[in-house]
Amino acid sequence: MTNSVSNFTLYAFVALGGAGGASLRFYISQLILNWLGKGFPFATLAVNISGSLIMGTLYGLIEQGVIEVSIYRTLIGIGFLGAFTTFSTFSLDTLLLMQQGELFKAMINVLLNVSLCIFAAGIGIYLVTFFNK
Repeated sequence: MTNSVSNFTLYAFVALGGAGGASLRFYISQLILNWLGKGFPFATLAVNISGSLIMGTLYGLIEQGVIEVSIYRTLIGIGFLGAFTTFSTFSLDTLLLMQQGELFKAMINVLLNVSLCIFAAGIGIYLVTFFNK
């Protein structure tokens, strides 16, 4: 953390980002649930992929020196993405699929969340590097 920003301001950024992330997560989850139904946790997958893309982009912007680390990392990386992404929901979704005897869906859920989220984070970093040349 930087000395130029007070602890109170950093906590306020976490709270503000968290409120925005949680609200957007709920909105996206409801949209996808209404669109695709409850047969597979597509809403969790979509939120995890988009959150990974945003995290990769944020990391790339910080690494390239385009944005300052403390405020944006706190607001977006910790606050917004901490509330927006859904690893705990992903874990529960997978466990519930397993308990329901849907082992194939559980394995697909793990495979898609892990591989697509890592890929999305990489795309975010690549895009920042590509456009910041």
